[in-house]
Amino acid sequence: MPTERAVLVTIELDRRFSKDGMAWPLQDEAQELRELAASSGCAVAGEVAARRHTPVAGTFLGSGKLEEIAGVARETQAHVVIFNHELSPAQQRNIEDALRVKTIDRTQLILDIFAQRATSQEGKVQVEVAQLRYLLPRLAGKGIMLSRLGGGIGTRGPGEQKLEVDRRRIRHRIARLSDELEKLGRRRLATRARRKETAVPVMALVGYTNAGKSTLLNRLTRADAAARHQLFTTLDPLARRLRLPGGQIVILTDTVGFLHQLPHHLIEAFQATLEEARDAECLLHVVDASHPQASSQIEAVHEVLKTLALHEKPAITILNKRDRVANTDRLTALEHAYRPACAISAKTGEGLEALLALMELTLDNASEIA
Repeated sequence: MPTERAVLVTIELDRRFSKDGMAWPLQDEAQELRELAASSGCAVAGEVAARRHTPVAGTFLGSGKLEEIAGVARETQAHVVIFNHELSPAQQRNIEDALRVKTIDRTQLILDIFAQRATSQEGKVQVEVAQLRYLLPRLAGKGIMLSRLGGGIGTRGPGEQKLEVDRRRIRHRIARLSDELEKLGRRRLATRARRKETAVPVMALVGYTNAGKSTLLNRLTRADAAARHQLFTTLDPLARRLRLPGGQIVILTDTVGFLHQLPHHLIEAFQATLEEARDAECLLHVVDASHPQASSQIEAVHEVLKTLALHEKPAITILNKRDRVANTDRLTALEHAYRPACAISAKTGEGLEALLALMELTLDNASEIA
């Protein structure tokens, strides 16, 4: 399939309308949308930015801004317009009517990336269920999609198959896939129960997407987990053994990366990877310390952990990519603000000895409390 050309629409809203209460500067929102678009495989043909105090109920944006977007889409011969906010089914329909171009929102874009990244059977089923549940209220009439679906981004299920668009068949498939998820979940629970019987402690890597969790997992365990400069390289649970300096064997698990304003229904859709964190004795919160919104990313992860009732678990803040941080005062401030913390570079190996010692100490403290 040829690469789709996309027009990206970044809107900065008052923080009151942010799902997590955190409003990023427009340029940082735009950069994250670019990274998401690149991860989906589309080419950015044009960009439009806007600032609003409140969204317009029916179209999110005013008619003048929609005309501007339509003009950019025509000039660039774009196949799709991507918004950085979640759109209601009515807003999506009205925007498409105004633009005459397939329009998707941030949630649909993330689901499309998930569909490409999932590799395990459970991961693929979870993605498809989430996609179908998102799609169902966006159907009109007898199975006619609101958007002008010709395929491509926003329409791909796992393995690139085209998503079902008939209401009745969608409901039937969701029910069948949900049954399959239950069976796969029971199998996963049995695996975790066997792991618990061995009394080997589990430490779970969590963090914002692209913070370097998989790179750190590889560096510590000499494994070969996918680690690319892309968002959501880990969707399926990964577990590796690690021997700490004192000889203690632990299991390190990797989890799906979080995003700010990540809809709760997406968090719920990926319980397989997140339940690994639920069983962990300690969370290893990996942070891209070089990112301009590092503090906001940390808080976004904290919000997700609260949603999952994991925020009271023992945790270490791992300030990764220290080799890319020019301002050492900023790094020191982050270390003080989010203790216990350790600054490292998973790429160069800098700071890993101190991290391993801190992991050992945290486990010892956790076992004493238990």
